[in-house]
Amino acid sequence: MKYYHAFNLCIASELEFPELTESQAEADVTISFSKVGSFPKTKQENNLLVGEVPEVGEFLIRDGREIVINPLPGVDEALLRIVVLGPVLCVLLRQRGFLVLHASCVDINNKGVAFIGGSGWGKSTLVTTFHTHGYNVLTDDVLPIKIEKDKAFVFPSYPQFKLCKDAATSLGQNTKSLLPVSKNSYKVAYKLSSGFQKEPIQLQQLYILGKGDEHKITSVKQQEAFIELVRHTRAINTITEDKFITEHLQYCSELIKSVRFCRFIRKPSLEDLPKLVKLVEDDIAKMNEEDNKTDAVTPIIKTTFDANKINLQAYAT
Repeated sequence: MKYYHAFNLCIASELEFPELTESQAEADVTISFSKVGSFPKTKQENNLLVGEVPEVGEFLIRDGREIVINPLPGVDEALLRIVVLGPVLCVLLRQRGFLVLHASCVDINNKGVAFIGGSGWGKSTLVTTFHTHGYNVLTDDVLPIKIEKDKAFVFPSYPQFKLCKDAATSLGQNTKSLLPVSKNSYKVAYKLSSGFQKEPIQLQQLYILGKGDEHKITSVKQQEAFIELVRHTRAINTITEDKFITEHLQYCSELIKSVRFCRFIRKPSLEDLPKLVKLVEDDIAKMNEEDNKTDAVTPIIKTTFDANKINLQAYAT
């Protein structure tokens, strides 16, 4: 086995992960190859999930500590790694008590600033743009959050992002030197040699991405924020136990009270990426200035709502 560090965990794995940083710590998680066993094709109970990813293989995820892989013959190993580092690890992190969002995160003034949205919404491109402007980055596509003493903390993933080729080119990268993330993938692997935040930091701001005719940042009501959290939660359609649903409602409610939410509308334009960095910088500076003047939380945190009255599954995608 080789030992790696990701998501603040030491992972001992029979599957090699060139994307990850090697570690020598004691293993928190083990990944091994084996037959999944005599479980049904889809089974979940307590902290056990057994399932199948079409054209990839079967997986067992147990107690937030163990992943068993039974890959299909001839499966592309790069694709297998993507599945393990994406949906499979999202389930494992959820088993360990994390709220896992479909988001990417950057470090601004030692605080986490995250961008939430679906695939193709520009999360990776945006945080990579921040990286090229000298900011450390924490996560790409998978955002694990833990809430402790009314504060939300982001745990860093690993120093590699996935970028569309045109976005990589616009950021000054030579795409000929970047490998595709998997066979026939339209995205390339952007590996960071520096500028990766290795330790968890407090999450201050979460921007909900959207597309429009202009660049603008607007406030979001708590109920809207809650719906977006549900819509962009990783593994929400995979783990459907009552215990998970109850915990998820609680996690989302606590996060809304701990973090400022805004809607971030952008018009599609790779040339405008530096303008988006400036827009976010100005918004955060304005927010910090207002907080210092009022010495109080923002209005969105002051308001209240009953999360239990919202149908969680109705907004899952």
